[in-house]
Amino acid sequence: MTVEQNVLQQSAAQKHQQTFLNQLREITGINDAQILQQALKDSNGNLELAVAFLTAKNAKTPQQEETTYYQTALPGNDRYISVGSQADTNVIDLTGDDKDDLQRAIALSLAESNRAFRETGITDEEQAISRVLEASIAENKACLKRTPTEVWRDSRNPYDRKRQDKAPVGLKNVGNTCWFSAVIQSLFNLLEFRRLVLNYKPPSNAQDLPRNQKEHRNLPFMRELRYLFALLVGTKRKYVDPSRAVEILKDAFKSNDSQQQDVSEFTHKLLDWLEDAFQMRAEEETDEEKPKNPMVELFYGRFLAVGVLEGKKFENTEMFGQYPLQVNGFKDLHECLEAAMIEGEIESLHSENSGKSGQEHWFTKLPPVLTFELSRFEFNQALGRPEKIHNKLEFPQVLYLDRYMHRNREITRIKREEIKRLKDYLTVLQQRLERYLSYGSGPKRFPLVDVLQYALEFASSKPVCTSPVEDIDASSPPSGSTPQTLPSTTEQQGVPSSELPSTSPASIAAISSRSVIHKPFTQSRIPPDLPMHPAPRHITEEELSVLESCLHRWRTEIENDTRDLQESISRIHRTIELMYSDKSMIQVPYRLHAVLVHEGQANAGHYWAYIFDHRENRWMKYNDIAVTKSSWEELVRDSFGGYRNASAYCLMYINDKAQFLIKEELNKETGQALVGIETLPPDLRDFVEEDNQRFEKELEEWDAQLAQKALQEKLLASQKLRESESSITTAQAGEPEYLEQPSRSDFSKHLKEETIRIITKASHEHEDKSPETVLQSEWHQDYRKFRETTMYLIIGLENFQRESYIDSLLFLICAYQNNKELLSKGPNRGHDEELISHYRRECLLKLNEQAAELFESGEDREVNNGLIIMNEFIVPFLPLLLVDEMEEKDILAVEDMRNRWCSYLGQEMESNLQEKLTDFLPKLLDCSTEIKGFHEPPKLPSYSTHELCERFARIMLSLSRTPADGR
Repeated sequence: MTVEQNVLQQSAAQKHQQTFLNQLREITGINDAQILQQALKDSNGNLELAVAFLTAKNAKTPQQEETTYYQTALPGNDRYISVGSQADTNVIDLTGDDKDDLQRAIALSLAESNRAFRETGITDEEQAISRVLEASIAENKACLKRTPTEVWRDSRNPYDRKRQDKAPVGLKNVGNTCWFSAVIQSLFNLLEFRRLVLNYKPPSNAQDLPRNQKEHRNLPFMRELRYLFALLVGTKRKYVDPSRAVEILKDAFKSNDSQQQDVSEFTHKLLDWLEDAFQMRAEEETDEEKPKNPMVELFYGRFLAVGVLEGKKFENTEMFGQYPLQVNGFKDLHECLEAAMIEGEIESLHSENSGKSGQEHWFTKLPPVLTFELSRFEFNQALGRPEKIHNKLEFPQVLYLDRYMHRNREITRIKREEIKRLKDYLTVLQQRLERYLSYGSGPKRFPLVDVLQYALEFASSKPVCTSPVEDIDASSPPSGSTPQTLPSTTEQQGVPSSELPSTSPASIAAISSRSVIHKPFTQSRIPPDLPMHPAPRHITEEELSVLESCLHRWRTEIENDTRDLQESISRIHRTIELMYSDKSMIQVPYRLHAVLVHEGQANAGHYWAYIFDHRENRWMKYNDIAVTKSSWEELVRDSFGGYRNASAYCLMYINDKAQFLIKEELNKETGQALVGIETLPPDLRDFVEEDNQRFEKELEEWDAQLAQKALQEKLLASQKLRESESSITTAQAGEPEYLEQPSRSDFSKHLKEETIRIITKASHEHEDKSPETVLQSEWHQDYRKFRETTMYLIIGLENFQRESYIDSLLFLICAYQNNKELLSKGPNRGHDEELISHYRRECLLKLNEQAAELFESGEDREVNNGLIIMNEFIVPFLPLLLVDEMEEKDILAVEDMRNRWCSYLGQEMESNLQEKLTDFLPKLLDCSTEIKGFHEPPKLPSYSTHELCERFARIMLSLSRTPADGR
């Protein structure tokens, strides 16, 4: 073995070790290299066990057999497997000191997990993903047992679920699977990825292959993924149900462990499954030694690690997929990348080797699709749980990666040195400027320019010859004119002589006979001749002239120095920003394709995606079933972080020069772009057409039901009219009751004939209707809707004033929905939409406040009542505030309500409250605009037009006297 080979192997081992230590440092917050190395050694490379050792209080390091930790390269691949040889006979002591209960429980759990792996061959990663999926499916099935107010259900009217023209299709949230929707939609909107999935064909000998674990998992999943993508392309539905694909994922793993899994791991695993599925096909289609895998070509790149390890230089090429970046401590994406590409030191397992080590990463091959995984979670050691980092992180729409390429490393190193020099100089200038802006030696500091200005104002104030105290004392009466107590009292109160009472014996007796009443605003009045500001007692004209001259000159000098410093700082910032703007460093552009957003905290939240529509040149927001037009400004607000609970956790960039990624497929004969179902292979086209036929049938059945219902209502009205006429005729004729009655068959025949007659008559009436008659009928319908809306509004506002917010909310919701329908026909057809929106919003905020106060009480009954309010009245109605996102105040109100409940996550509370909160929060944080089932519209009383006008005028007058804040 040569020296170079030895160095490369050591470098690979040290690289893996460095990654392990960095993960430990991030999770635990411990920076001591020796402690981290000891944990690495004791845990045999098991990250979870190492975290348990470091975070458990008074943890006893378990004695384990000596193990080996090394890396085995997979043939034909650059990924590595960590291998540890731990004996199966480890015994966990559960009878020791109570202080070590947590440590022993963790150790037992880890031992069970390791034993499960040895018995089943399923990794911890796969088990964890399985747990997330099982929870999602379980919640979806549990929905069937919930009350109608908690269920996310499809609208009974299929027209509400009908796709509009060629609008993008949403994905139904089948129970805490919004992360699935965000990831799948981002990949689906990569046209090249979509083509690969749709045109995927399983190996021709798939039936003959041994059904190992991967094939049991990959082939059924690829089948369901193709079906799902085909529906997203050609369905007539507004959204589709991904349950079958999720079920495949759930069935692929079995585990009873209770650990949670980060969603980014799902993306990792999904790409691995796709890679494995395409690898089988690639191996069948080519005889090459290393067949090309389209998934690897699309998502995987390579970088060169160059550095020094214990004094020896090394170079090592590695493959990467999703590139992880730390967020904490950085302000933009380039800063994160710079930190990730340059590693200062590599800690060694052997503490005696103190030689300096470091390395740089240089991209040698970038994938067409470059995904950055933003690490926004860290472990809070004090609280013993992970927390989300909400720091602001900016990222551009176009990212130039030339500075990170291996071919530009010499130029980049020169520029990095120049930037380092400029930043050092910038630090000096900023410190110097800070001395001007925060001047002083005490705890309170002020801008030096202001200090000089205040000194000038003091010197220029009108001088007085006596102190303020002496001036007040001089206004007091002589000591001999009043009893001894009176001057002391008046001196303390500061009463001028003009306000003192008469000093006659009678008045003195009167004063002595009553208690002194302190009146601060009358007895402490400042004398009129006392200066309003402090001023020097003695200053000559010459002194003032010299002082003013000096202060003016000094202030001018300071202003000039401050301005020069600020200009120099701005100039350096600009120079740093333009350092990589020359033509040679903007040759590798990557355009932002998708941003995956997480809203909430580390243990609860909701996911959605912003995806760029390259055909329409605009951003779209994919939020479960809701797919809406968006903008860069909205994306920035939701993704950068810093002031809300929402922030980006994954950025997907695509090579701006690789047009095949987003290029539409063309018809070979016409040259026109293929759209919709035309892009599908025959088997998927048949599948989609069958589904569309089922949906068309559902629409027809709905139309038939409505027609039948209308006919029944008309028949019922006609029958009532005939019965009324018959009773009148019978009464007039006075026929005896014993006359022959019609038989059942006669009645059936008569009803059939009457039905035909009524239908024929109605048809003729409809044909004979003039336009004026039709308009009059429509007007009456709209007026009836307007009266109902007015009654809903009046009752809702009256209940709001009585603080009966639940009743008020139900009426205001109906008023808003009816009014919106009226206004869609004309701007003057309904009431003031802003007024109804305001009180609907205020009602929800009041109810949220009541529910939060009940939850804070901690009493079981009160807590349950609070959660009932949230589940039955707040959560079902939130989508009404989020739909179309047309009202900024509504969105802010929703954020306020969510933030109130998210704030409880960082507080100490009883375990039962924590459990209820954790169960409830995902419902509240689900940002889907799908309308949830809620109560039927309340019954309306009957009002005359006069009474309706009086009540409306009365409530409007009452509202005008009570201004609505913020409306």
